Amino acid sequence: MLGEPEYSMNELFAQLGLESSDEAIDSFIEKNQLAKEEELIESTIWNDNQRAFLKEEWNKDAAWVETIDELNVRLHPDA
Repeated sequence: MLGEPEYSMNELFAQLGLESSDEAIDSFIEKNQLAKEEELIESTIWNDNQRAFLKEEWNKDAAWVETIDELNVRLHPDA
C-alpha cells in the first residue's frame, strides 16, 4: 500500500511559484529569516495565494506538512 507522497523543498518552492533551485531556496531563506514569535503562515514574505496554500496544507496535515515544517524551522534559526 502506498502512503502519502513526500515532497521536497524544491517542489514546495515550485508550488509556491518561487525559484526552486537549491541556491535560490538557500538565498530566499537567508534573506527572509523570521523572528522567533513570527508565525510562518502569517509572515509578510508570502503573497495571499502562497499564504492560503501553506495554511490549507498545514491545517489539513497534508502530504506537504513535513516540508512546510522544514521550511518553518529553516526560517526560524533562533527558535
